[in-house]
Amino acid sequence: MKNLLSILLVTIMATNLGYAKKQAAMLTPAPGAENVNVDTRLSILFDSELVIGEKGLIRIFDEATGLCVDSLDMSIPAGPTEGTKLPKAPYTLKPYVYDQPRHTNRTIKPGTPSGTAAPASDEYQLNIIGGFTDAFHFYPIIVRGNRAEIYPHNNMLDYGKSYYVTVDPGVLSVGGKPFKGVTKKDGWRFTVKSSAPAASQRRLVVAADGFGDFNTVQGALDFIPEFSSETWTVYVKNGDYEELVYFRNKSNVTIEGESREGVYIHYPNNEVFNPHPADVSTNEWLGTFPSRRAPFMMDNCTDMTLCNFTVATTCRGQAEGLLIMGERNVVKDVTVIGDGDALQANGSLFMENCRIEGGGDTVLGRGPVYFKDCTLLSRGPFAYVRNGTASHGDVFVDCTLIGLTPRAVFARTNGTYPQCEMVLIDCTLENIPAEGWEGVTKGPYDYVHYWESGSRNPDGTPADTSRRAEGSRVLDPVDDAALIKAYRDPAFVLGGWNPCNK
Repeated sequence: MKNLLSILLVTIMATNLGYAKKQAAMLTPAPGAENVNVDTRLSILFDSELVIGEKGLIRIFDEATGLCVDSLDMSIPAGPTEGTKLPKAPYTLKPYVYDQPRHTNRTIKPGTPSGTAAPASDEYQLNIIGGFTDAFHFYPIIVRGNRAEIYPHNNMLDYGKSYYVTVDPGVLSVGGKPFKGVTKKDGWRFTVKSSAPAASQRRLVVAADGFGDFNTVQGALDFIPEFSSETWTVYVKNGDYEELVYFRNKSNVTIEGESREGVYIHYPNNEVFNPHPADVSTNEWLGTFPSRRAPFMMDNCTDMTLCNFTVATTCRGQAEGLLIMGERNVVKDVTVIGDGDALQANGSLFMENCRIEGGGDTVLGRGPVYFKDCTLLSRGPFAYVRNGTASHGDVFVDCTLIGLTPRAVFARTNGTYPQCEMVLIDCTLENIPAEGWEGVTKGPYDYVHYWESGSRNPDGTPADTSRRAEGSRVLDPVDDAALIKAYRDPAFVLGGWNPCNK
């Protein structure tokens, strides 16, 4: 049995350069590898610096039939970039053949509208992720050092089949010289595992090195049925997971990392690269939330638990690290890193012992969210709360808020959400402006609940709240004792749901 991670050194003569120069490349999966996961990435490791080219195809062929099952066209731009008008290019495969075990013989063309959004022509790379046929822009190749990671379209491979890979000249340059490529004759062949995990298996292991049920977090989540009443666990082993994760309509799933620092899920995504549909600003249909700018997106999901990993967007521009839509969800021992916003939460959410880092409006959403023993760092306002009368907003209990610039007020309001609520109970504050809140006097602020109680400095002494903005409120420990006690109760904040009983 040939192991997935056994690396075969292949030497490709660069005859097209006109002189005898060898380009050494290590291919993963190794040529001849068996028992490969169905969601495998492809990678090429060189001994020299790489540059991604602007032409050529990367193709995967069914070895038995010779059919091209996937194709990545490097002449198509990955996605829009701020201030840049990129050339138009057709999508690689028309129609996009989306064929996964639970949705066989289904042909879908990406770009179908979200909810009632108007359809738009797309001129960039597209990948259907988590069954969301609006599709996402993505990078077909990402270079890290001397390694080129190749990202096939999701769910294009089948269990029990063998494939071979070709790479056209021009896809990459190595050490300043064009890479000759990989032909069928070079033998980059591999065989996928004979079968999927057993239908009764409720614990799925994700391992970036291939020693698990899946290589990617997305692969494991795609395997779990929508609206399942069964309890599932996705255990993610330590590793680097550079992938866009989007899933919807999942229930009763725990996604658990091996260690908080060792499991790193990230992607260079933001609002420019994957923008909202131009004519949609709110959720249209359940499971079609229009925002797709975060690296990790959980849409219309219930009774989920995320724990013990780090998730981050790795480029500048407005993008949450974590986006959650749904009810009765729990996030524990997770680090969330965004740029601009870091966390968007719409629906009842309990967060405990989390670290959240953002650039302003760091926590965004309609709530209700209960934060316990969390640490937040922000370059601008910590929150932009959008709840109405139907629910509470954001409540922070025994948390630490660290301002990174003089703009780091607790929250801002502009009158658009007159019922918004942010409450701080016994929180430690560092580098917070004296006024605490921004814009609270603009608009019908009588209904705004910008409240705090027991605020303290890092050394434990009481914080100076004497100059807080008009319209905010410092709760009195005696007169408001019952109110303070109520806000310490997660069930009071979360509409009767007590996650501590979960």
